[in-house]
Amino acid sequence: MPSGLVALALGGSGIGLTEFLIAGLLPQVASSFTVSEAAAGRLISGYALSVAVGANALAAATARLPRKQVLIGLVALFVVGNLLSAVAPNYPVMLLGRIVAALCHGSFFGIGSLVARSLVAPEKKSQAVAIMFAGLTVANVLGVPFGALVGERWGWRAAFWAVTAIGVLALAGIAALVPARAGRVPPATGADPALPKPAAGTDEAASDPVPPSGLRAQVRAFRSWQVWLTLAATALSYGGMFGAFSYIAYTFTEVSGFAQADVAWLLMVYGVGLVVGNLVGGRAADRDRALVLALPALTLALFGLLADSAAASVVLVFVMGVTGFASVPGMITRVTDFAHGAALAASANVSASNVGNALGAWLGGLAITAGLGYTSPLYVGAGIALSSTVVMVIAARLARQHSV
Repeated sequence: MPSGLVALALGGSGIGLTEFLIAGLLPQVASSFTVSEAAAGRLISGYALSVAVGANALAAATARLPRKQVLIGLVALFVVGNLLSAVAPNYPVMLLGRIVAALCHGSFFGIGSLVARSLVAPEKKSQAVAIMFAGLTVANVLGVPFGALVGERWGWRAAFWAVTAIGVLALAGIAALVPARAGRVPPATGADPALPKPAAGTDEAASDPVPPSGLRAQVRAFRSWQVWLTLAATALSYGGMFGAFSYIAYTFTEVSGFAQADVAWLLMVYGVGLVVGNLVGGRAADRDRALVLALPALTLALFGLLADSAAASVVLVFVMGVTGFASVPGMITRVTDFAHGAALAASANVSASNVGNALGAWLGGLAITAGLGYTSPLYVGAGIALSSTVVMVIAARLARQHSV
């Protein structure tokens, strides 16, 4: 494993911790700044909105810059944001720190995925992206308990100081371990050896290995129907899983018979599944993305049928985590293949996932409001995830026809 991937994964873990640890610190933060729970909650929603905006805005603004330098700048922005949060004298400065830290989130994973895949052989590109995302999935497992533990022992500011330190380490690691040529945008002619040429007959046969070097050229990559179909499949895949996950605590307590105190460790089981799914999915996605996308629909439907069994729920929430994140590395690889390595497309994939999250949570909530019960988000999620598979099958068929 190239050492540069370790540095990228460390950066991903720091960004993931920043996103998730605040949930365990909200009571302390609200008390410290004497604000309401709703105002404290805006430290989460404000972060999410900034991710959606920053993903495309920063990718567009840095289109012509060397990707290693962009990553270093993004992590530096991350450090500044968390430092602001750690020393914030009042709520507005705290919110500003959250917004600054969030701006780098989508662009880091979008551009970082291009750098990660350039560090390995072509047949391992999705595995490389999976390793980079491993830090984010670990943060899913540890983020909330990490924040709660550090906050309880040393105060909520200590948690942000710790994440700031992780950011500094990631910054040093990327500067020292990621090669200067990694993910570099080449001249207008000639192929970048970092971007492989796909084999004929695959769903990526139409991709061009030459990354565009300017914003206008990157925007032209969105003329490809394959880019839009992949973004749609990403949004629907995330939407299906998040629509179910948003209300999973109600499923556990109202259907499976667990106590409220059990929800925390059940979510840990889900988080462990995310880590496994990320690593396994990186390998599987290089072989059959449509199959990887089909597994969440099957898992969610089965979960809905067996949710009244506590034992089955434990097993299926783990499988839900495995299948839910397994498609992520492959979808990022696919969209950048068809966008000719455009960093803007990779960042758009992150934005698409956030759109899917909002869609899934909204539809799952509508199902509960309609009186369909606390298993209904699982079935709604299964339907959304299945539509993602249909979109990917259509996209792959069109790509094969184009390559003939």
